[in-house]
Amino acid sequence: MNTTNPINQFSQHLFWDVDRSSLDLDKNKDYIIRQVLEYGLMHDWRLIKKVYGIQTIAYAAKKFRELDKKTLSFIATVSKEPIESFRCYTYQQSIPQHWNF
Repeated sequence: MNTTNPINQFSQHLFWDVDRSSLDLDKNKDYIIRQVLEYGLMHDWRLIKKVYGIQTIAYAAKKFRELDKKTLSFIATVSKEPIESFRCYTYQQSIPQHWNF
């Protein structure tokens, strides 16, 4: 593992669809944060927390259109932000659900 580039320290399964060497921590920040939040292990979470900080991660997550419920609850709790401030929460609330009879 290359310790000079933090991208190489993330789990292999996170970036299976892109070339790791082409990822930039600043330019691809939203993509990296989303992949780690949805598919990362605890090691990956600690690494993005160290690289970006909780507030930057929460700010990026607020812009995501979709996040699964567990991920949304996790980032809202960790960042101490109201869940209603996340776009994915308000977007899901606006989609009518089928009735269960």
